[in-house]
Amino acid sequence: MEREYWLKQSRQENLVYLVMWSLLFLAPILSLYVRTISYADATFEWAEVFVVWKRFAIYLALFLAHNFLLAPLLVHRHKRLTYLSVVAVILAVFTFYQCNSRPVEPPKPVRSHNKELVFKHKRPPHNPSHRPEFRPGPKDGRRAAVAPPPIIGEYDILAIVVLILLFGANVGIKGYYRSRDDHKRLAELERENLEQQLEYLRYQVNPHFFMNTLNNIHALVDIDPEKAKDTIVELSKMMRYVLYEGDKQHVLLFYELDFIRHYVALMQLRYTDKVKITLDLPQEVTDYKMPPLILITFIENAFKHGISYQYESFVEVKVLVEGDKLRFFCRNSKSPLPTSPKGEEKGGIGLANVRKRLDLLYGHDYTLDIQDDADVYSVELTLPLK
Repeated sequence: MEREYWLKQSRQENLVYLVMWSLLFLAPILSLYVRTISYADATFEWAEVFVVWKRFAIYLALFLAHNFLLAPLLVHRHKRLTYLSVVAVILAVFTFYQCNSRPVEPPKPVRSHNKELVFKHKRPPHNPSHRPEFRPGPKDGRRAAVAPPPIIGEYDILAIVVLILLFGANVGIKGYYRSRDDHKRLAELERENLEQQLEYLRYQVNPHFFMNTLNNIHALVDIDPEKAKDTIVELSKMMRYVLYEGDKQHVLLFYELDFIRHYVALMQLRYTDKVKITLDLPQEVTDYKMPPLILITFIENAFKHGISYQYESFVEVKVLVEGDKLRFFCRNSKSPLPTSPKGEEKGGIGLANVRKRLDLLYGHDYTLDIQDDADVYSVELTLPLK
């Protein structure tokens, strides 16, 4: 998979270069064609095209060397000093080549004063930077003309600038594809990390849930064996849901609400009439989906920390579906005596895990409001449904 992605990206990059150079080599043909249809005395000369192509071929050769040998040093291996050194040498050699390979026009025949046919080389066009220097002669004191040292002309500067722009465009395109590849790898790593964290949290939910449920069954065995049997039936239904649906990213809301019904029914078998349990769930829901075993953590905490055998207590659970959002309410009484160790957050590991899961799944798209009053503990959760 990684090799296929790299080959696909390489093909896309090479296609960009192919289009760029194809347009560049087509430019002189199109220019001559436009000239021939615009001027009646103009003719299409392939020799002119070949002259331009010859210059382009030099740029193409240097571009290919830069693309396959030099640019990877900078973009992929981050060897800046090596890259800059080699590019500086190439520019120096190219500059020397430009200064010593200016085209010279062929000699044209002219007639001298004695009407003899002679050939004279046409002087290159006047360039102010190539003015001759005059030095005083040894006899008459006049300044003799001396040719100046070779200086880069305007044509040479333009050629060097074009080469630098080609190298810069090559580095920019490679940097873009490298940046896109880095962003893709980072997104994949974040996704894998998210999945691993969610998987870890889900595996923590299951043993925590079963531990509490088995404790309930253990208490019912001695108090009411018949109720214990009914509890085992309810537990088997919940185990089926946890084992087959708990490891999925999302489940139908109907199944999640049905799981809550079984759990509350199991709790009602255990407690006496001193505990008032209220469950209000929508009877009909559309095909909305949500992450499994999110709401049950708050309900577990309500029964664990809000039920007292000595005082009257209550647990209230309500779920509303409003548009594409789910609103969950859970309220429970608080025992006068603390049931959790000192310094431990109410709800312990379960509440900490559900907070992490909500952060990983929804980011800032959910709201969780927990009110810990003197005698009532309430939770209000709002999250989007898929």
